[in-house]
Amino acid sequence: MKSFVRWALALAMMFAGISHLTFARRDFQAQVPDALVEHGPLDRDAVVVASGVVEAAFGLALVALPKERRRIGAALAAFFIAIFPGNIDQWRKGRSAFGLDTDQKRFGRLFFQPALVAAAWWSTR
Repeated sequence: MKSFVRWALALAMMFAGISHLTFARRDFQAQVPDALVEHGPLDRDAVVVASGVVEAAFGLALVALPKERRRIGAALAAFFIAIFPGNIDQWRKGRSAFGLDTDQKRFGRLFFQPALVAAAWWSTR
């Protein structure tokens, strides 16, 4: 079961990374917290591109570097925690993306993030 979850995470991360860079770029921009781009040198698109590269790399690393599995899993869990404020910001600001077009849907999504953290940690142990 751990292998199945790890592979599912790997494929999901690769897909998410590619989608950040291509067809879902605008939707991912809705999840970039205002505080991250208001006074900094980055804009929403730069954050989306960078996170897309990171996500694709995580996906690849989960399957290509088995000896580093525990470290990659810990780093991926930390990444999921780090991007959680973007999900909160999307809910608080009422930004629609990925079919999350109501406050209830955006709020419900917040409960999915802990499951991702747990899956990244558990499947790499």
